[in-house]
Amino acid sequence: MSERDPGGQDLRVLLVHPGAGLYGSDRMLLEAVRAVVAAGSRALLLVPEDGPLVELARQAGARVLVRPVPVLRKSALSPRGLLGLAARSAVSTARDGALVRRLRPDVVYVSTLTLPTWVLLARAAGVPVVCHVHEAESQAAGPVRRALAAPLLAASRLLVNSEYSLAVLAESWPALASRASVLPNGVQGPSAPVPARRGGGALRLLYVGRLSRRKGVLVVLDAFARVLADRVNAHLDLVGDVFGEHAEFGRELDDRLRDTVFAGRVTVHGFDPDVYAHLARADVLLVPSVLPEPFGNTAVEGVLAGRPVVVSDVGGLPEAVAGVPSARLVPAGDAAALARAVVEVASALPELLARAAEHAPVAAGRFAPERFRAGVVEGLRSAVPAGSR
Repeated sequence: MSERDPGGQDLRVLLVHPGAGLYGSDRMLLEAVRAVVAAGSRALLLVPEDGPLVELARQAGARVLVRPVPVLRKSALSPRGLLGLAARSAVSTARDGALVRRLRPDVVYVSTLTLPTWVLLARAAGVPVVCHVHEAESQAAGPVRRALAAPLLAASRLLVNSEYSLAVLAESWPALASRASVLPNGVQGPSAPVPARRGGGALRLLYVGRLSRRKGVLVVLDAFARVLADRVNAHLDLVGDVFGEHAEFGRELDDRLRDTVFAGRVTVHGFDPDVYAHLARADVLLVPSVLPEPFGNTAVEGVLAGRPVVVSDVGGLPEAVAGVPSARLVPAGDAAALARAVVEVASALPELLARAAEHAPVAAGRFAPERFRAGVVEGLRSAVPAGSR
């Protein structure tokens, strides 16, 4: 979006993000950049690495600075991991603090909880800061969760992607609830309707996302084996890749896929940003996360494409499909329940596809990127004292 809001405030906004890919939080960061630019403000994006997000952010109108940034990964959610982040952050504090003072932004937008030091750096420099929380690490130990969320006590405003995420934050630090606003993710639907395929053939099941244990990929395979054992003619497409720190899981997944039961029945496509191209060829989308997800962009994309979705009943995923007549919730990690849901959906597929297509426009309004962008702009403006605008 390149048009500018003539009534917008000409703010200097520094946006800090922990990566440069095109997964869920990366896409929301890109929408935040578009929101800032469309509101007539100046956007400078800081990321720790090069990647596809960088060029898209530049096309959206942001200046992009690539430099090392201490990032807390999920694998480091332990007392030792937090101490490691603290050590890395101590090395970069002086450098990053000098950068904030040199850039003199009116407000800093910190994307995700994985950049906790930037909340403190901005406030130490006297700059208002908005942190957009996309995480809900309810499975971490209590002291770890409190330590992870503690820097947010210094934030001017918080944007949170779901009621579930807000509840996790408030459980750690009740005071955070009063400065937080729930802003569901803005998810762009397909550029044109994705009609369901006609005719017979195998039931096409689709998984989209990172290939990791917590995302439930092995649960999908176990459930798919059960579906095939029930003599359902089906094919499974896996769209995604193995993140660097999950290389061992990648090897385990490869071993599992060598099982003869999957011969000719599973296709691994790798990462593809064009999710809707795969949804167009799919009959049912599976979102089988084992651990709580803070939201569920992929589930929303399935709904927007007019496809029935089978989703783990955990975390913020039920919010993503609330009121969707063609959605099915199953217990997280339960391959038997997932298989039963798939068989049930397959038995009523024409009816469910019709209901999914009817509901897609409703979901498009609820999760419109325009609503998300307006919420980001409101959060940034409310954090900046009126006299400094």
